[in-house]
Amino acid sequence: MAQAKKECGGVPALGWWLMAVGTVRLAFTWSCFFGSATYPQANEITCAVSDVHGRTVGVWTLLSCTLCFLCAFNLGSRPIYAATFLSLVYAYGHFVVEYLVFHTVRAANLAGLGFFAVTAMVWMLLQWNTYAPRADANKQA
Repeated sequence: MAQAKKECGGVPALGWWLMAVGTVRLAFTWSCFFGSATYPQANEITCAVSDVHGRTVGVWTLLSCTLCFLCAFNLGSRPIYAATFLSLVYAYGHFVVEYLVFHTVRAANLAGLGFFAVTAMVWMLLQWNTYAPRADANKQA
């Protein structure tokens, strides 16, 4: 059934959006490894972010980027769909906590990340069972 959807209309709009989110996450991964964009306010307050922490966040973000691309091309896979959705929740939740509790993330950075993450989360919730194979379709085949 997922194959039939691909042949008729290509990648659905949600898949394109997840590829866009994955691309943004890939850019963020780059900044974690080669820049200091992960926690820009950390040096302005008493706690400093070590290079190893930045690289750890980079690897974590690379994993979530991979999930976005996997899900974009496999929207009918419930485990991949759920894992991608949860990666968005966990990542954005992490940055919300960093903003509210530890004050290591700026509001502008949180809003930028939120634009992609929250849009994807809401869209994925709205289409939660849209792409999953139906039991009736499997019985007819």
